[in-house]
Amino acid sequence: MNMKFRIYHRYLGFFLVGIMAVYALSGIVLVFRDKDIFKKEKVVEKELPVDTPVEKLGEALRIRNLKVEKEEGGVAYFEQGNFDTKTGKAVYTVKELPYLLDRMTHMHKATSSRPLAFLNVFFGLSLLFFVVSSFWMFSPGTSIFKKGLYFTAAGLVLTILLILF
Repeated sequence: MNMKFRIYHRYLGFFLVGIMAVYALSGIVLVFRDKDIFKKEKVVEKELPVDTPVEKLGEALRIRNLKVEKEEGGVAYFEQGNFDTKTGKAVYTVKELPYLLDRMTHMHKATSSRPLAFLNVFFGLSLLFFVVSSFWMFSPGTSIFKKGLYFTAAGLVLTILLILF
């Protein structure tokens, strides 16, 4: 039984190397999503209907919490740019991740409505398999296994502390 778990653990680990690297990198990027460390500025020009109310500008441009700072000469100014109410032209800047990092983080944050969500579930189940199968990597009577249990206990305590605080 131990040998079977070791073989499954090994080959599933080799198979999932790429996806684990993607999740590791995108997880690091997501930690800093409240900062602009990896983001690049991009100027966007968008044509909106001339009758777009200034109050609905954030919704029309898909900018959360957009606040118009001032209106002057038919132009509404906001933190990211401006909107000409006469022509319907909006010019503003957005900060976006580079294409590859953006795709990786979208994969990391997948929801059940996405077509490949089952792959995320498979990956999560595979990680749970790694957790369980790691206990069959060494015989229970060996000193390595006993040391492993101490590290497991320490890791569980740390996890509980991180969850609670």
